[in-house]
Amino acid sequence: MRQVYLDNAATTQVSDEVLDAMLPYFNKRFGNASSLYGMGRQAAEAVEKAREQVANAIGADTKEIIFTSGGTESDNIGVIGAAHAMREHGDHVITSNIEHPAVMGPCRHLEREGYEVTYIPVDRDGILDVEALGEAITPNTILISVMHINNEIGTIQPVEEIGRIAKENEILFHTDAVPSLGKIPVDVDTMGVDLLSLSGHKIHGPKGIGALFVRKGTRVKAVEYGGGQERGIRSGTENVPGIVGMGQACEAAARDLERNAARMTRLRDRLIDGISKEEYVRLNGHRKKRSPNNVNLSFHFIEGESLLLMLDMRGIAASTGSACSSKELQASHVLLALGLKPEQAHGSLRLTNSQYNTDEDIDYVIEALPDVTARLMAMSPLYKPSLP
Repeated sequence: MRQVYLDNAATTQVSDEVLDAMLPYFNKRFGNASSLYGMGRQAAEAVEKAREQVANAIGADTKEIIFTSGGTESDNIGVIGAAHAMREHGDHVITSNIEHPAVMGPCRHLEREGYEVTYIPVDRDGILDVEALGEAITPNTILISVMHINNEIGTIQPVEEIGRIAKENEILFHTDAVPSLGKIPVDVDTMGVDLLSLSGHKIHGPKGIGALFVRKGTRVKAVEYGGGQERGIRSGTENVPGIVGMGQACEAAARDLERNAARMTRLRDRLIDGISKEEYVRLNGHRKKRSPNNVNLSFHFIEGESLLLMLDMRGIAASTGSACSSKELQASHVLLALGLKPEQAHGSLRLTNSQYNTDEDIDYVIEALPDVTARLMAMSPLYKPSLP
């Protein structure tokens, strides 16, 4: 049976060049990067090379890159750490109502600490209301956090416009760019961000490694404490193999962006054109302002978990939404924010391709999906076909 992996928004396969770069640091060059002897210095040099690779990929300076354990930790430091550092200037944070749980969670935490958080709504396509964001700013606003591309529906947010608003009002701006690196251009100056989160395993790098861009002059407090590594912002023995892999993955993502984005966009559009013409299907997210690799659909009268299981039986790996919450029974907060009813949100399917997918993969899914959905629809008590 053919195997088709279309859940690259959840995680990606490690590329050969990334794996090759990492392997020596598991056994032959296994020194602690904080040690002063030769093997330690060798590891430290590898860490600094990776720091340069990450910085170059997003137009930053090497001193502005902090390595973390992944996107979630980067978001936590970026939101909580910045808010704590700015507490003397205010206690108001602005975000959107479709953020990843790694931003929503820290915002809820800040609310429990007494901060005020405003959640800006989005339109039916998932685009943030910039005018409402501007109107929400108060003298106490210290931080805006809006993700670059939504991880579920693939909508690209107007971060450059948000960056201008933040700068005009002297407010820190954080963005979760985990879903966007390697898909669309990511440049910290063009975007006007002060803090930006990245993750290795979404760009054909390893799991358990991420990075946080912290613009020079931006104050951030640590959320954990230890040996003071990574400028005291993120303590802990450096994950040298992971950091090396992160650096190589970022270099490849930036180097091959144009070619890979064109390929992913073509495959994405083939999927949308091949599936959305079916009856009782809705495309979620903006048709054009979306990630090159994201297709998110809602099927009427169908439960998403059943859809996933039947696709899995045919060798197709997909998702009902965010992999971080796909085992939860609640309807996606992102889809509900678009105005979908809970039963429509529960019938969602996210298909996300990568540079490794082929036209044959897309053909296989387009051919298999109508039969799968027809079978499920026939079993649904909600579906009442019209009689001839």
